[in-house]
Amino acid sequence: MGTAAKAMIGVAVFAAGVAVAMALRPDAQVSKDADTGQPAATPAAWSVPDIDALPDDPWGRTVRHGRDLIARTAAVIGPEVADPARRLSGNNLNCQSCHLQAGTQQFGLPLVGVFADFPQYRGRSGRVNTIEDRINGCMTRSMNGKALPEGGEDMVAIVAYLKFLSSGRPVGAPTEGRGSVRLADLARAADPVRGKAVYAQHCAVCHGSDGAGQRAGKAGDAKGYTYPPLWGADSYNNGAGMGRVTTAAGFIRSNMPLGTLWQAPVLSEEQAFDVAAYFNSQPRPQRAGLERDYPRLEEKPVDAPYGPYADDFSSEQHRFGPFGPMRKPAKSSAKP
Repeated sequence: MGTAAKAMIGVAVFAAGVAVAMALRPDAQVSKDADTGQPAATPAAWSVPDIDALPDDPWGRTVRHGRDLIARTAAVIGPEVADPARRLSGNNLNCQSCHLQAGTQQFGLPLVGVFADFPQYRGRSGRVNTIEDRINGCMTRSMNGKALPEGGEDMVAIVAYLKFLSSGRPVGAPTEGRGSVRLADLARAADPVRGKAVYAQHCAVCHGSDGAGQRAGKAGDAKGYTYPPLWGADSYNNGAGMGRVTTAAGFIRSNMPLGTLWQAPVLSEEQAFDVAAYFNSQPRPQRAGLERDYPRLEEKPVDAPYGPYADDFSSEQHRFGPFGPMRKPAKSSAKP
């Protein structure tokens, strides 16, 4: 595992196995693909193609450059690189601070299968997004930086790497192991005070009591972090997905502390929620224009940590929960 990949930040999607036996029952409700209306495909088994098997040709070099941009973001396009024109990321995190092992770790917010999901409709923008849109969402939020020029060398390389990681996966097919393990809502609100104690016991040894992380070298050398900051000026901004408590909690439970794998979590679900609430309560860069996110407010996740909202629940409850009372009951798909 890469060193920056061992970070605790972060957070947001879920893994749900397909119940094949249920699907084969004649009385079972068969899930449908949202785009085609056809029965949803069974998720593909987890696998990662071997990047070292690629030849030293234009395609292989482009894919490897894309991997470098994910694994060594701070050294390639970070705010401390020598060429001012290459300072595109606004902090010294690496993309793999959240997308562990350059996006290849199961339930570590992997990038495997992502390419096959786009274009897709996204509620945050209220429109169908391209893969380039999604990359620039990360650049301007998690990396607190600038959008990459579409068609530029860096954007093409990242897209090539994502395509490579999705080799052999049908367009739109689900990928088992994407995101992080989804946790059930707590019956109570996530508690930053309890989370502070969890942080002191399990997280501070790597990320520091002040949340500032540990540098790989020294400030100004463009080497980034061995353990990235969870808050402060060099962390993700308040528009990032990791700012959602449920996203952060799922990531933590699946991958943290250092060396944890999703099959054997160290923290309880309550501890994961509480520590996520704690570090997401700390100061961090503020993104302008968040009120324009989710133009259809009814599509806004209940744990979005910023308004406006489509309901009358408090901002505090949207940040920390309990989230259950805010969720609308799912519409029944059963026929009369």
